[in-house]
Amino acid sequence: MLKRIFSRAILLAVLVSAGSAAYAQSGEYLSYTPYSIFGIGDLSNQGSAYNRSMGGVGVASRNVRYLNTLNPASVTARDSLSFLLDFSLTNNNTLYRQGDNRSARNITNLSNIGVSFPIWRSLAMTMGVAPYSSCGYIFSVKETDPVAIANNGNITYYDYGQGGLYRLYGGLGYALTKSLSIGAEADYIFGSSTKYFTETFSNTGVNTVKDTYTLNLSSFTGKFGVQYEQKLGSKTKLGLGATYTLASNLNGTVDYTHQSVGSVENVTVSSWSDTLSNNPGKVRLSGELAVGVSLNFEERLRLELDYIRADWRNTGMGTVEGFSCSNSALPFRAGVRQSYRAGMEFTPDRYNVRYYSRRISYRAGAYYNNEYYTVGGSEINSFGITLGATLPVFRWYNGLSVALDLGQRGTTDSALVRERYARISVGLNLHDIWFQKRRYE
Repeated sequence: MLKRIFSRAILLAVLVSAGSAAYAQSGEYLSYTPYSIFGIGDLSNQGSAYNRSMGGVGVASRNVRYLNTLNPASVTARDSLSFLLDFSLTNNNTLYRQGDNRSARNITNLSNIGVSFPIWRSLAMTMGVAPYSSCGYIFSVKETDPVAIANNGNITYYDYGQGGLYRLYGGLGYALTKSLSIGAEADYIFGSSTKYFTETFSNTGVNTVKDTYTLNLSSFTGKFGVQYEQKLGSKTKLGLGATYTLASNLNGTVDYTHQSVGSVENVTVSSWSDTLSNNPGKVRLSGELAVGVSLNFEERLRLELDYIRADWRNTGMGTVEGFSCSNSALPFRAGVRQSYRAGMEFTPDRYNVRYYSRRISYRAGAYYNNEYYTVGGSEINSFGITLGATLPVFRWYNGLSVALDLGQRGTTDSALVRERYARISVGLNLHDIWFQKRRYE
């Protein structure tokens, strides 16, 4: 018995460490968008393929069959001896348009690795790793000022960046009563990104100018969650949920180098390093409030609405060099991030032994987001619809989840970039029973 528990504990550590290594080696970019030039990059949508198939909801979700990482209190919704593992992969296909310019990008990456298991009676634990944000972009702009062109020849501004932050988390959930559960989670945010800003001149007598920012960042934060379920009859339950993520200081360094490169002379004109840990509170991750409500009809139909809000205006993202992108021609400002999400799940007959299609869980959802920045005074919004399903595999709660997200971010107005994307997420939900007493040895 002890040997089996010990071997499984080792397996958990291997899974999490393997997930961290896989993220680090999964490709040049975690995602690709010109808007990731700002701040800490493009914030990742948290959750697994299960959540993504329902518009990203999960704050009030309580489901013994799936691992829901959006609310640490949800880990108490489980069979008492069950072990859950979720592994999700996302393929992002995006079409970009700015005026008459068009391009496309296809990127595949891991999006979530998480495990959940019981500790003691009403106490359970979850742990895992997931992307937190990504920095990935390449674009160029030509100078149009006739005076600058006359003095230096044709000028091209070339911006390039890559990297990202990851979230390593561990949480506990405790069921105070059959209806009320609470949870707490510790998060370690870590990673690095590099941003390059280059000016090239057709006049060979003028050197190319290169500015490079390297951000090595880390932060400790936490999340608290609560969920409550109330019966509205013999077959219906009302669920309420809320989470609050603490604001936290960013630690690490921002290293800057300004170089002059070309036929004249290659020199490093200036450089500096900003140690953020010596300036606590200079740059911060925003706190976040999320609330949700759900209606559950037997084990057939589940409906849910979520609202999420995070105020990034006073985090230093829009003012501190290396985050504010003052070298870029794009005028970014930090703003308020909001998300409105709706989702549903329908399972015709979970225990039907004759027709496999009736045991499949079908899902749909929709969302509308305000990003945490503005460009040229304009809000950047995204919206989309989601579809998905979980196909039962083998016995118990094992399943293969698939989610499709069709959406759009940005607009072609005011010379901005419009992104139209199709994201396909595939998740493997594994279930096992732990701590069973054997009748015979």
